[in-house]
Amino acid sequence: MSEARVFLLPDLGEGLTEAELVSWHVSVGDTISVDQPIAEVETAKSTVEVPSPYAGIVAELHGQPGETLDVGKPLISVTPVSVGEPAQPVVEPVETELGDPVVEHVETQPVETKEAETYREEEKAGSGNVLIGYGTPGGHGVARRTRAPKSSVAVVEPVETKPAEDELSLLRTRVPGKLGAVISPLVRRMAREHGVDLGEIPGSGDGGLIMRKDVEATIHPAVVEPVETKPAETKEAPVVEPVETKPVETQGTDARTGLAVSSRTPVRGVRKAVAANMSRSRSEIPEATVWVDVDASGLVELRKELKAGGSEVPGLLAFIARFVTAGLKKYPELNTRIETAQDGSQEIVAFDGINLGIAAQTDRGLVVPSVGSAEKLSARELDVEIRRLTDVARQGKATPTELGSGTFTLNNYGVFGVDGSAAIINHPEVAILGVGRIIDKPWVVNGELAVRKVTELTLTFDHRVCDGGTAAGFLRFVADAIENPRKLLVEL
Repeated sequence: MSEARVFLLPDLGEGLTEAELVSWHVSVGDTISVDQPIAEVETAKSTVEVPSPYAGIVAELHGQPGETLDVGKPLISVTPVSVGEPAQPVVEPVETELGDPVVEHVETQPVETKEAETYREEEKAGSGNVLIGYGTPGGHGVARRTRAPKSSVAVVEPVETKPAEDELSLLRTRVPGKLGAVISPLVRRMAREHGVDLGEIPGSGDGGLIMRKDVEATIHPAVVEPVETKPAETKEAPVVEPVETKPVETQGTDARTGLAVSSRTPVRGVRKAVAANMSRSRSEIPEATVWVDVDASGLVELRKELKAGGSEVPGLLAFIARFVTAGLKKYPELNTRIETAQDGSQEIVAFDGINLGIAAQTDRGLVVPSVGSAEKLSARELDVEIRRLTDVARQGKATPTELGSGTFTLNNYGVFGVDGSAAIINHPEVAILGVGRIIDKPWVVNGELAVRKVTELTLTFDHRVCDGGTAAGFLRFVADAIENPRKLLVEL
């Protein structure tokens, strides 16, 4: 019995890495032909039917309807019926000149097309997904006769073979879309990695087949300039000499701008980690931002009164941190995290507690140490912990737990003298609150124009976990607490 051939889910184009199996068009035990639709799959872009590159009997279906399959993983196993099993010798009597029958054996061998040989040779250079389009022609062969030892001459009868064009057409079958006439997965992969459109390349192989050298020629085109070495009257063809196209670059000069390069700083350490985290946040989180101007005069006055009493007074950030933890209790959706399982399903994970991250600028870059169980601390206790964490972070002594366990971040960019900022969420958290500088601004109080201490609060949140109503509710809660701190602190 022939060994089953495994057909892998092909690259369906446009950078998609997975597809959902909608339905099977075949069952185990069915006999299928090359290019017969075997399944319907749905990607993020469209629904397509997947044809089989092999003919034979369905041995196994790798997946159930509704299951998400990764590109390059097994889709179906097919046992060939015309290739793989040795053909049974055909024994025919052949009349000799003397009339004695001579027993001859006829053995069939599969025809090897140039295209199939090309596929195998190019596959040796590197593996790739078995893409739709590589069919395995079978059942076509030539006859070879061998005979028992006798002095008579064997009579060889011709056996019909199908034209190679039929096999080539099988090799070119493809998923609907703009895919070139390519057999080798290596060629497809090379084109994809270098952004080459296979539909625009003329193939140099038989029947327009796109070869590896065609893709390489597109990636590294040779620029030549004709130089005539003989007078035009002569019949000799002009001599073509290659011209160097690589731009001449002066040492220490940027090729694109033409400016001198003053320095090159490798991105590594904390800066590299911050860059990776911010890039991941931007690429994965559908964020939205809401903001509000707040009259912080009440909070500033309260702190002055406490300070006049001679006691140790928390900083303004500690008071705001206390209001934030109270707001997160009221709007817990902002104190969550989204987790994605291996099968692609997602969950919103909520926490019994708040680890409040405090963004801190250091010489090594921006870090976010977090205050554990911040909801249990008073403003004074929060002030002590915020100062401690900021200090150890700037010394580079914060522990991995302190730097990586936050559930919500508070960012005081007012210390840099700015009013607002659309901050990037500290992945994998789902929200970050920014506080701008507190400055004197004209403000209407009880219908009268007055000068008040005003700050701006900016909340950036993950739109997957909540809508604008929740975000605005939380932001308004913190703003009201800043404007009427005595009332909230009494309730807390």
